[in-house]
Amino acid sequence: MKEAMFYARLDGKQVKCGLCRFRCRIADGQRGICGVRENRDGTLFTLVYGKAVAEHLDPVEKKPLFHLLPGSTTYSIATVGCNFRCLHCQNYAISQPAQGKLVIAGTDLSPAEIVSRALAAGCQSIAYTYTEPTIFYEYAYETAILAHAAGLKNIFVTNGYITPEALAQIHPFLDAANIDLKGFSVKFYREVVHAMLDEVLASILEYKRLGIWIEITTLLIPNWNDSDAELRGIARFIAEQVGVETPWHVSQFYPTYKLTDQPRTPVATLRRARQIGIDAGLKYVYEGNVPGEGGESTYCPGCGKLLIERQGYSIKVNLIKDGRCPGCRAAIAGIGM
Repeated sequence: MKEAMFYARLDGKQVKCGLCRFRCRIADGQRGICGVRENRDGTLFTLVYGKAVAEHLDPVEKKPLFHLLPGSTTYSIATVGCNFRCLHCQNYAISQPAQGKLVIAGTDLSPAEIVSRALAAGCQSIAYTYTEPTIFYEYAYETAILAHAAGLKNIFVTNGYITPEALAQIHPFLDAANIDLKGFSVKFYREVVHAMLDEVLASILEYKRLGIWIEITTLLIPNWNDSDAELRGIARFIAEQVGVETPWHVSQFYPTYKLTDQPRTPVATLRRARQIGIDAGLKYVYEGNVPGEGGESTYCPGCGKLLIERQGYSIKVNLIKDGRCPGCRAAIAGIGM
């Protein structure tokens, strides 16, 4: 256990957590929505500090981040817990509480050891991923400081529900984030995600304001968030408020967890979404979870030249030179392109 950051003590040994946008009010002996922050006698503790439930070497493209050090390897780390209750969570075994309180599983792994392992494996970054990095903030924060000092990049793969004050503190050490924009309706976020759309939109804009490189992912679920109107809404939001250089990943859903009554997303839906993004002025729109279908590659927004040819998470060809198209010399947005 470690005392949590970002909370206030209230009367009657209650506390108010200020880490994520739910801002849970937690009674003595209880936990917040995330299941991993517990009030003990008026002091809020994180229960997952140093408790890694998953670690893996991943292509950075798997996050997915296509415009951060393409072709590099990232050291992925996670703890149990999440502040969302997505009906389609693919990592529900480690993110979602079972009956009663979430069991705090994991292997002892210090921030220093994470950085050491990442460097030994030849990684260029550390990704806080698989579950929601906000809920293991103290662990990620201390690791990110050490990683930054060692020359590694830091990545959040996130649902975008961190508070502005928590993001402000970690942002000097946080280089990039892939943020899920899971839909574009209040109904979808309320019924499928159990969160609020406007808070996610505000968070995305805060990441952008702070200068953190962001890419946005939308998992397209048939009959839920794949209408033209909803896709146009997302595309316009990215283009007009985040920036046309922001990559948008539209990914294929497959039935899982509590949402098994919908079919796998047709490739035609991904193509339609990609075209909607391009029509809105977005320079980089990618189709995800459908390797070999042709929507994973990067093209020059200036002349249309194929610059990075991808097959799944592998790069077959990368023609970008010093961050520019070798043909028309247009700048290609990102970090380490």
